[in-house]
Amino acid sequence: MIAGRGPSPALVLLLIARLPDTSLTTALAAGGRQFFGWGQDRHMQADLYDALTTNTRATGQWRGKAPKIPEYPRPQAPKKAPGKRGSSVAELYQHFSRR
Repeated sequence: MIAGRGPSPALVLLLIARLPDTSLTTALAAGGRQFFGWGQDRHMQADLYDALTTNTRATGQWRGKAPKIPEYPRPQAPKKAPGKRGSSVAELYQHFSRR
């Protein structure tokens, strides 16, 4: 596609848009490989687990301190360096026009 051969860019974008939400392409767009396999259903299961855990802790009759119940492990997006801003359009154009 980049060299002028292959499918049209519109077709490639259409095919990418139809990928499932658990695909690696979607994970990389969301922030990294740690999101691979994390579709909408998995996020909902994690939220449901946390809601049930919170409800159990709130309605339980504990003697003394309530036990610590861990949260469902979720992938964390990498943090940006402080003070680092995104690239401007001019910087992107300069980067890709070098050859």
